Amino acid sequence: MSEFIEIKDVVFSYVNEYDDPPTKNVVLKGVSLEIKKGEFVAVLGHNGSGKSTLAKLLNAINLPESGEVLINGMNTADEERLYDIRKTVGMVFQNPDNQIVATVVEEDVAFALENIGVEPSEIRRRVDEALETVGMYSYREHAPHKLSGGQKQRIAIAGVLAMQPECIVMDEPTAMLDPIGRREIMNTIKQLNAAGVTIVLITHYMDEAAMAGRVVVMDNGSIIADDTPKKVFSKAEMLKSVGLDVPNVTELTHALIKEGISLPDDIISEDECVECLYDLLKKGE
Repeated sequence: MSEFIEIKDVVFSYVNEYDDPPTKNVVLKGVSLEIKKGEFVAVLGHNGSGKSTLAKLLNAINLPESGEVLINGMNTADEERLYDIRKTVGMVFQNPDNQIVATVVEEDVAFALENIGVEPSEIRRRVDEALETVGMYSYREHAPHKLSGGQKQRIAIAGVLAMQPECIVMDEPTAMLDPIGRREIMNTIKQLNAAGVTIVLITHYMDEAAMAGRVVVMDNGSIIADDTPKKVFSKAEMLKSVGLDVPNVTELTHALIKEGISLPDDIISEDECVECLYDLLKKGE
């Protein structure tokens, strides 16, 4: 894997023009981060930590006040590279209804391709491939508004996939979904990453972050942790101090450890917990 995304000492502020005089709110305070091609990175942080602002830097929705963002060597401040940057990095937002524009699923997935003048035969191929990838090909002639939240979000992801991005940034894509919809989207994300797509997932669900290969924690406009899920979630007290939690299974494990049960303190998945408990019970036979 090579360096793919480089965020270098980025400062970003929002200005409230309604105040008199206008007030400036610094959201990112000299943030630096590198993401390699093919990585699956989850970004955690409470509301106002700067994680969504960071996400929008990656395909030039936001531009740095100072510092720079490089996408595969392209500077997001270079207007002449804007199309190439947005072709390289696709965005999926938390409300799929905001990204669905057509009344038929396959027409929605084809919308952006038609706008950039892709040949009809290539559009057909890409649309079918994208819908197959997210498991929605059989719904290609359905009306999006009749689908479930999880299905709509998969259609939104298919629309981004059809543009053939090398990276997809997802800004809390499961926030509006029920548990079934969340599971559908996380399975899709894992499949995309396994196929080589770089994933940056902005989330406030600890269990989702635990599925990533790397977790970045933000607080008050700065990165305060950046490591594997096991190492980040082993710092339960640090996470709680910034308004975050640990996966439910990690919370359970720590509670059992306090009761004298000998378990590793870095368990982050249910399967891992079951296996460790089974081993303990087996030894006690």
